[in-house]
Order: sequence, then structure tokens, then C-alpha cells
Amino acid sequence: MKLNIAVLSGDGIGPEVTDQAIKVLNAIALEFDHTFLFKEAPVGAIAIDKQNNPLPDATLDLCKTSDAILFGAIGHPKYDNDPSAKIRPEQGLLKLRKELGLYANIRPVKAYDVLLDKSPLKKNIIEGTDISIYRELTGGIYFGKKQLSEDGNTASDLCEYSRNEIERIAHMAFKTAQSRRKKVTLVDKANVLETSRLWRKVVTELAGNYPDVTLDFLFVDNAAMQMILNPKQFDVILTENLFGDVISDEASVIGGSIGLLASASVGDKYAMFEPIHGSYPQATGKGIANPVASILSAAMLLEHFELFDEANLIKEGVEKSLKLEITTPDLNSSYDNITTSKVGDFIADFISNPNETNINFTNIHLGQSTII
Repeated sequence: MKLNIAVLSGDGIGPEVTDQAIKVLNAIALEFDHTFLFKEAPVGAIAIDKQNNPLPDATLDLCKTSDAILFGAIGHPKYDNDPSAKIRPEQGLLKLRKELGLYANIRPVKAYDVLLDKSPLKKNIIEGTDISIYRELTGGIYFGKKQLSEDGNTASDLCEYSRNEIERIAHMAFKTAQSRRKKVTLVDKANVLETSRLWRKVVTELAGNYPDVTLDFLFVDNAAMQMILNPKQFDVILTENLFGDVISDEASVIGGSIGLLASASVGDKYAMFEPIHGSYPQATGKGIANPVASILSAAMLLEHFELFDEANLIKEGVEKSLKLEITTPDLNSSYDNITTSKVGDFIADFISNPNETNINFTNIHLGQSTII
């Protein structure tokens, strides 16, 4: 298979972790005789600095002419700490989602057995957790009309949803549940919000088309609590934009690090794959950023094109790296010399040598030969 992949590595640690995803995809291409062509373009703060635009036209055009998009991270403290800034990096990401119609964000959340003690939650609570979160991505309060009074003392953000916006992502969530444990949980605030009542009405109607899937409901405040008390109860979570943003970030504590959570943002025509962590500017250039989320996002890219064997091999490499503590400092208390790049090297090497089990731990942690 030949794929043209737009690379929008963005700001902060984005370029570092994206480089490791590309490294792993190149290993897959070599092993399975695929051709992956990568072309980079600026987005976010770096694009503002260069062109005064967080999403230049050329970047958007590249995305529209590519088969898929590999995204890094955006954001910079000079914008985060200036609420009055008129142009912001996040505007580029929001516009990209809207322009490409990326209405469904899919975020897998898994508790890895070898990392159960890394989570702040108790092992017996998180063990066996495997959740797929479906977050609506192009509607709701993030895209609604925004107003600020002339005196600057009153502000409003409109939250608005249509039946079509709800139906298209709900169908995706139900279909995914059919291939999993056959349960969808709609997270809303239907006791207060009219948009949530529409969500509940539309999703309930659609559930009749999927009689093999159980549908239940949780208010978002209760869902946030249940995510901590009993995350194993969830299979597929379906929710709107704002709630999905909060719930999925909360879920990152289950795995022990937000550096493990990948995501796919898909629409009817385009697809983008990105880690859910931010730009983490404090870590930029230090080699401590966890690339696993970006690498797993690359695996989701392969799954999107039905390259399941290739994606599974990446996942096996990730699990092997976690088992052997070939991980960055957020997950590794035993060794301080495992850098972002070394994690990528190990997983890429595993792809070329997946059946080799004679691991030389000394050489691994010296950063020399990995699999022998």
C-alpha cells in the first residue's frame, strides 16, 4: 500500500514524539513492503510565528490532498498565559477539525498489566479496564457563537447541536460496541441542558437499530466519579465535545500517564491521528517526552486503512517496551537514560525482529543493541 501522510508536528514536544511515530511507520513499511510518504507543514504557535496564522492555507491544502494526517501537539506558554491574545494556536486545530469535517474523536483507554502500579488508582479498580471513548468533535460549545460585552464584564458561549451531528457519531459508537462488549454509555447532562436532552432522545431512537447493544446513561458529573470508582464498567462511551474532552483526559490516570493515550479524529472523507497530550513545553528538547501515544496513534492510522497485522505489531512492540521498562521517566523509576528517541528505536527494532526473545537488558539500558 502507498500512503501520502501529512505531518503536522506542531509545537513543544510535538516534533519529538512525532519523529518516533514516523520512525515506527518506516519500520512497518520496510517489513510489510508498503510505501509511506511524509510531508511536513506548520501548525499552531510555530505557524503563528512564521505566518501569523495558526493554520496556513498551504497546511490545510496539504491535509486535503493527503491520505491521512499525523498530528503532534500545539500550544505555547506565551499564548496560554495571555487570555487577551486574538490569535491562538488552538484556533488552528479547531479550524482543521471543522474544515476537514473530523466530527468523531476516538480515544482508546487501556490499563496495561505491567503499569498497574503506576496509576494513582488502586490496582483492583483499574485492572482489566478497556474503554473506547467516542467524542463529538465539531459541534457544541467549542464551535458555538462567542460573545463578550463591550465593557468586558459579561461573556457567553453558545452550545448547539443538530440531530445529524448526533446521529453520525452515535452510529459509529454503536457499530464499535457490536465488535466489543456490546455496551454504549451516553454521557450527558440531560437534567439541566436542552442539548443533552436532544442527545438522549436521538441516541435512544438510534439504539433500536442495534438490538444486540445495551444502552445506558450517566450524567457527566456521575460519569467522572464512576471513571475513578469503577472504570471497568465502561465499554464504549459516547458524548459531546466538552464532556468528551474532560472525561478522556481524566481517563488518562488509569494507564498511569497521559503519554500513553492515542486518538483518531475521523470524518466522512479525512482522518487525523494524534496523541491527546498537550505540547508540554517544559520538556521540549530534553528527551523525556513519552512517544508511546504518538506511536499508538500511528497504529490507529494503520487500522484506519485495515492494516491490522501491522497495527498489532506496533502494539506488541509497545507492550514489550513497557514490560522491559524501555520507557521515559514518567513511567520509569529504575533507569534515567531511556530517552524519547530510544523508545522509538526499540519499538522500531522490535518490528524488524518480533520473534526474538533473547533480550540483553544491559545493552538495552545502555542504549546500545536492543534485540539480539
